[in-house]
Amino acid sequence: MDFSTIPIVSAILDGLAGFVAATGTALEPLAGSCAPLLAIVVLTVFVRLLLLPVGVSQVRAERTRRRLAPELAALRKRYAGRPEELNRAIIELYQRHGTSPVAGCLPLLAQAPVVSAVYALFVHQDIAGHANALLSAVVGGVPLGSNLFQLIGATVTAVWPFLVVLALLGLAIELTRRASARWTALPQESAEARTPVPAAAIGPVMRWLPFLSVGFAAIVPFAAAVYLATSALWTVAERAVLRRVLRDPYAPAV
Repeated sequence: MDFSTIPIVSAILDGLAGFVAATGTALEPLAGSCAPLLAIVVLTVFVRLLLLPVGVSQVRAERTRRRLAPELAALRKRYAGRPEELNRAIIELYQRHGTSPVAGCLPLLAQAPVVSAVYALFVHQDIAGHANALLSAVVGGVPLGSNLFQLIGATVTAVWPFLVVLALLGLAIELTRRASARWTALPQESAEARTPVPAAAIGPVMRWLPFLSVGFAAIVPFAAAVYLATSALWTVAERAVLRRVLRDPYAPAV
């Protein structure tokens, strides 16, 4: 079933398409032929600003997990082989600190409909019974409705903008991974000071799994790839700012 055909979803997508079109028209005197591309960036930033409380909630949940990590490790050692008692002890620990093991997860799930609606705008050829004009625009020789494989064999001019966007997405993923690894390094108490202990090394599969997004971005329309890259770069900047603003004594230097 195509959920975009549901009346309320169709109306939302049509409204988003109208917003992007109007933004592109407003930007055209300044940006020229790049206006449709910048309109996508503007929409992405606007949506991420609306979802800023979600980012705040996630960083606070990260901070709580970091602070409680030593106590959780002690509980797992104490109740090794006794899973039911361990679960009760973990719940009690979180309750004493006024939080829960799923803190930050519900806001993340709440943003899913918003992100899905914005993404759907860039992948559907038809919206509300008419052609999606956004995907018919051409920026830098690249039709916004074409994916990378449809452009292979075309001129270099038509391919390189797509490659640049994929490279930016890959860079954002790597920066996010490194920042998260530093942030989630577990604190260790010593007689003199608290020093961060690096998080355990993860396997090669988990190390490269996030980069599947780059491959996915190569098979979706260019407009969707621009949205994904812009959102990923915003995440890097947003987390860096929030982790400083919401900083706690256990957080590593970033």
